[in-house]
Amino acid sequence: MASFSLCFISFLCFLFGHGVLQLQASHHVYRAQLSNSLPHHYQQPYRTSYHFQPPKNWINDPNGPMIYKGIYHLFYQYNPKGAVWGNIVWAHSTSTDLINWEPHDHAIYPSQPSDINGCWSGSATILPGDKPAILYTGINPKNQQVQNLAVPKNLSDPYLREWVKSPKNPLMAPTPQNHINSSSFRDPTTAWLGPDGEWRVIIGSKINARGLAIMYQSKDFVKWDQVDHPLHYADGTGMWECPDFFPVAKTGRKGVDTSVSGGHVKHVLKVSLDDTKHDHYTVGNYDLEKDIYVPNKGSIEGYMGLRYDYGKYYASKTFYDGQKKRRVLWGWVNESSSVEDDIKKGWSGIQAIPRTIWLDASGKQLIQWPIEEIQKLRKDKVKLTNKVLKKGSLIEVKGVTAAQADVEVSFKVKNFKKAQILKPEWKDPQLLCSQKGATTKGGVGSFGLLVLASKDLKEYTSISFTIFKRQGKYIVLMCSDQSRSSLNPNNDKTTYGAFLNVDPVSEDLSLRSLIDHSVVESFGSKGKACITARVYPTLAIGDNVGLYVFNNGTESVTITKLGAWSLKKAQIN
Repeated sequence: MASFSLCFISFLCFLFGHGVLQLQASHHVYRAQLSNSLPHHYQQPYRTSYHFQPPKNWINDPNGPMIYKGIYHLFYQYNPKGAVWGNIVWAHSTSTDLINWEPHDHAIYPSQPSDINGCWSGSATILPGDKPAILYTGINPKNQQVQNLAVPKNLSDPYLREWVKSPKNPLMAPTPQNHINSSSFRDPTTAWLGPDGEWRVIIGSKINARGLAIMYQSKDFVKWDQVDHPLHYADGTGMWECPDFFPVAKTGRKGVDTSVSGGHVKHVLKVSLDDTKHDHYTVGNYDLEKDIYVPNKGSIEGYMGLRYDYGKYYASKTFYDGQKKRRVLWGWVNESSSVEDDIKKGWSGIQAIPRTIWLDASGKQLIQWPIEEIQKLRKDKVKLTNKVLKKGSLIEVKGVTAAQADVEVSFKVKNFKKAQILKPEWKDPQLLCSQKGATTKGGVGSFGLLVLASKDLKEYTSISFTIFKRQGKYIVLMCSDQSRSSLNPNNDKTTYGAFLNVDPVSEDLSLRSLIDHSVVESFGSKGKACITARVYPTLAIGDNVGLYVFNNGTESVTITKLGAWSLKKAQIN
């Protein structure tokens, strides 16, 4: 053991150039606030049962997800002092299955001048020798955004419970010479190795309305030099928060390590747009000679481009799971309740279910699907097959715990004659869904699910499909309509929508929804489009929650198969 400690100190000295800086007395101020006697809000009907959230207080961005010695790690932005944003630290939990989570003391919290006003988002990189390192944004005494390094104190601890910071922090900082806006310089990515053997990392920024990924380069992960050009930029997109840059295999569903490049992979650049509060991405190529990213021809960057999720989903982060050879995506689901209600209930924010992602066969977009481990929670399956839904049909799916369920359903449409014409001006799917939501009758759709529905149907959230036609082709619109989700007038009830890249003539339309008290994550067409809704019903709680399949269209549709499961409660923090 002593020899290991000596080796580890040597490693730290090599990494930092001189001694290490232990976390200071603020550790006691920022310790995880756990208690045997949970406050009353823990028993609220809106708390989730299998989505990640701490017992109380504010959370936002997932940070530094990784797997180390068979243990999954999730760090996340957390306010230990209340249910609103502020006093930000890196809270830390671990898991063996990405479903059940054990909390630990906060990993990173203000203790240096370079992060004294907050420890903001960042990423983990696994260095050679299986040595994790975290780069994160700190807020210094001048409230400037700077980039810092932390590493585990004890590599033999698979739970990585203690972290030490580089005395050379900050490693990257705005200066008059590098023309970086000190208030728009944050959220370093997982670093990758270039073909020259040097590390590269990008940091989100902007110049006026131009969003850009500032790139830095390093030989030793400590001394970083700004590259003379960004990895990529896009005019009119505003501030790029929480960028993520990673390769995906051109074929198959297996993930690849972040440093992989070559002709057998494409690359994905995801940015969280501060102006829209949505996560947008493009698929393209990493030009190794020019050291730039080039999106696929025809890619749209900005509001009308591809999104991970067309609902409440932001500040996402991926990591490569070398144990299961997959790339896993985490995302923050923010609230639809008012700040006053958040303070009353004592908490705000959850993390979405981790998703496995891979490149669609078209090479133009990603496919996302809940991690397979979620199926461990399934019980009491209910089945339905070859059921015709005529005009105006409404069928209750009985036998499941409707407030805590996993539902998969496929629809077959045979007659498209009465499909509505998609007008040229109907380009925004969210706007179209708000105008033609679940209550619209006529044509082919809407049809789908009513979830978190009160028994009298005064409250419900609908996830539905409507089929339009344009120039001899059929266009599928997927909607998540929250307009009737709650009688509480203070809630955000925005309706969300997405167009699906699918041919409804040649294949069934599939929908999967994960329902968890106050959140509904829906996956259309086997993960081609995802919409997350955050809802707070006043009637549809406890035993007064129903699950229904409906068809408001003129044309009949057939449920080819439906499987619904009650989900057991996960052990989370």
